Amino acid sequence: MYKLNSGFRWTCTTQIEREIGAFTFELEERDCDIQELEKHHLHHAANVNHDDENFSHQKLTKSANEKQLEYLLSNLLKYGVLIASSIVLFGGILYLIHHGSEPAEYQVFIGTPSEFHSPIGVVNAVFAGSRRGIIQLGLLILIAIPILRVIISFCTFLLQRNFIYVVITSLVLASLTYSLLGAYY
Repeated sequence: MYKLNSGFRWTCTTQIEREIGAFTFELEERDCDIQELEKHHLHHAANVNHDDENFSHQKLTKSANEKQLEYLLSNLLKYGVLIASSIVLFGGILYLIHHGSEPAEYQVFIGTPSEFHSPIGVVNAVFAGSRRGIIQLGLLILIAIPILRVIISFCTFLLQRNFIYVVITSLVLASLTYSLLGAYY
C-alpha cells in the first residue's frame, strides 16, 4: 500500500516494497491578475500596519495620572475585599464558637435585630462585643468599597477636568446614594 507524505513523496507502507519515488512540481507562470492582487494586498497591509502603529502609540500609552489612578483603585479593591472578608471570617468563627452547637430553628422566622438596621447601630454592636455585629461590619465594608471607588474616580476626573466622566460618575454616585438612602426613607 502506498501513501503520500507531506514532502510529496510516495512511500510504501508494506514490508515487501522499499522503493521511494520523489516528485517535483513546477509552477506554471502566474496569472497577471494574481500578481496584481498580491501587490495590492502587500501595499494595503503596509498601510494598515503603519496606521495601526500610529494608532497603537496613541491609545496604548497611558499618562502618569491614569496609571496612578489604576494602581490606587486596584489596590483599594484588592485590599478592601481582603480586609472585609477577613473581618467576616473572624466574626463568623467567633459566632460559631459561641453558637455552633445550638440547633437551628427554622419553624419561626426571626428577622434581623433593629440594631443592625443602620451603620451606626452596627458599629455600636461591634463595640458592645456582638459577634453578629462583627459579621455585619465586614459586610458593610464590602458594600462601601465600590462606593468609595466611585467617589475616588469622581474626584480624580474632576481634578483632571474630564467632564464627560465627571457627569457619568456623578450619575453612578447619585444612583448609589439614592439606593442606600432610599432604604431608610
